[in-house]
Amino acid sequence: MRAADGALGTLVLRVAYDGAAYAGFAEQRDQVTVAGELRRAVETLLRREVDLTCAGRTDAGVHALSQYVSFPVEDPSELALTQRRWLRAMDALLPRDIAVRAVYTAPAGFSARFDARARTYIYRIADRPDRPVLTRPHVWWHRYPLDEEAMAAGAAHLIGEHDFKSFCKVASAVGKPTCRNVMHTSFARASELGEEVLAFTITGNAFLHSMVRTIVGTLVEVGAHRRDPAWVGEVLARCDRTAAGPTAPADGLVFSDVVYDAGQLTPVV
Repeated sequence: MRAADGALGTLVLRVAYDGAAYAGFAEQRDQVTVAGELRRAVETLLRREVDLTCAGRTDAGVHALSQYVSFPVEDPSELALTQRRWLRAMDALLPRDIAVRAVYTAPAGFSARFDARARTYIYRIADRPDRPVLTRPHVWWHRYPLDEEAMAAGAAHLIGEHDFKSFCKVASAVGKPTCRNVMHTSFARASELGEEVLAFTITGNAFLHSMVRTIVGTLVEVGAHRRDPAWVGEVLARCDRTAAGPTAPADGLVFSDVVYDAGQLTPVV
């Protein structure tokens, strides 16, 4: 017997994907999307329609390591599916550039979007003259060295709760609140697959459309010494998209993590 309104609880998938081939996460008419592929796979396994809710709608070309997706349980048999069964089924049903990494149960009414306390993104830049090869699909090749200390000083102006309208796609900000709380930013150099990258990490309660990529584009202006770090604070205060730097390419951005209250997610065994 099926339960009404997801009274049996909620299933939550932790999903990773390479976003290069997709027009973003959210389903769009006549477009290939991550949500469309994932929905069809889940519906094939469960033999019913599902309505997916995600932690964050990534744009076209943006990648994810820990995108969380939730939907209500409608039948007790769905709770009997093991982690192994879920992972094997999704591996068979999904394209090779999308993977379900883990499955959880959550209380009835849980939302991957509205119950999220913090989200983390990482943006990677190859700031050197030689072309990246193995990391090329997942970095912005900037070609010229960047001053990460100056960029970190600029990013410090973003910490706290502010109106981030300057860093938001104009059309998506019309008539909508644009205040967000940035909790953490950092820069680090690392070797990935033998190639050096500059990684920018940012954590906030939520992000506006293209907010992270516009922040990165603005900070690169500082790192290239075309602007000083204090300029970032001026851009923030302007609440005007034209005041900020360019939007960084989608390639380098990864939706890295989501934080929920302790105890909300229980791994399926």
